Parts: sequence; C-alpha cells; structure tokens
Amino acid sequence: MTFETLTVERDGAVMTVRLNRPDKLNAINRRMHLDLQALCRQLADDFDTRVVILAGEGRAFSAGADTSEWGQPGPTNELELRSLSGIGSRTADALEGLGQISIAAVHGFAVGGAVVLAIACDLRVAGESAWFSIPEVELGIPLSWNALPRLAREYGLVTHLAPDGKELEAARDLAARIVAKPPLPVALTKASIKAIRRGAEMGDVAYSDGDLLLYSRLLQQRARRREKEKG
Repeated sequence: MTFETLTVERDGAVMTVRLNRPDKLNAINRRMHLDLQALCRQLADDFDTRVVILAGEGRAFSAGADTSEWGQPGPTNELELRSLSGIGSRTADALEGLGQISIAAVHGFAVGGAVVLAIACDLRVAGESAWFSIPEVELGIPLSWNALPRLAREYGLVTHLAPDGKELEAARDLAARIVAKPPLPVALTKASIKAIRRGAEMGDVAYSDGDLLLYSRLLQQRARRREKEKG
C-alpha cells in the first residue's frame, strides 16, 4: 500500500514511517490523518513487523496541525463536521493502539498535534536540540486529539536523547534491541502496560475534546463573520 503523505521503509521486523510533506514542514492535514489511520489498520494484521518508527522528512519532525485547512469551507452537515473535528483523536488512538512497539524519532521540532503523535508512541527519541511546543491556547483553541490525559501521564516526555542528526539511527538501534528479544513476552508486556494506563486515565472518558475543538472553531467562524459584517 502506498500513501500520499507518508513514506514507508522496511528493514526486517522494523518499519520506518516518515511524515512526508517537507515543503509544509510535515504539517498534519486531513490526508495525513487518513493515511496514518489506514497504515495502522494494515499493521493490525501484520505479524512480521515488530517495531514501528515514526519520523519526519526534511528539517523537522512536524509543525503540527495544518492550520491552512481551518479556513476552508467544511461540511454543511453538522454531524459530518463533528466527525471531522474528531479525526485527530482517531489518529492518536490508532497509533497508541498498535500491537507493535512504536518509537517516535523527533528531530528539529514537534509542534501541537505533532507532540500528540509523539506521545501516542511507546518511546520517544529526540535530538539534543529538538524542541516541543504546544501553542493551542495562544491560538484560541483547546489542546485536543485526546492529548491531555496522555500528556499528564508522561513523567519525562523524551525517553531517549540522541546527538542532533542521529535521532533515527538511535531509534533504529533501540528497535534492534527490541527485535532481539522474544516477540510474545514483548507484546504481552506492552499490552499489560496499556491496560494499566487505561485504568489510570479516566480523563479519557470524562470529556469529548473533539466537541470542544468543534465548538471553539464555530465560535471563531462566528467572530470572523461579525467582523466582516462590521467592515
């Protein structure tokens, strides 16, 4: 399967997935969400791949959500619009739900939604000068994609530090160490940790941040319309 916004490489039991919109700093648009979700569905029946590395093409991991899509006309059906507002949460859930061990290899920077993709992975390798930013509040929207419970549980966002330019190499070394271990105990350990985390994260079901995001965007649209009417 080929993807419009992703490149996929295989090396034995390790799959490297690169966000591939370097001209847009790998901004996460709707197509990329759909590609990532389709890839995760494919991996559900892939018993040869044991580790998935998520990286970015070009000079950064990702600039986060593609805000250029926000001003475009959306669906007129409010239920369809609500579903569209939840697309990021579904992508994060799909990544977190992988049976394989997942590693985010972050170079340059990870902004907003890109941080969410990284924390949806099991491990995070970051370059020494990599930086993480969550600017949503300044933009007038809540941090969504069900990120807050995931972010709150992280004691140390970065699990492994690498020299700049060596992030992917370090991630592959880590993947090789995982692949060298017996596959079933690794899979069962990951499943057990996920179950423990779910039990401690009631915040996941306490609110619907997709609806909060939809509400904030509707408020912004109404504010823009009022400004146009005044002008």
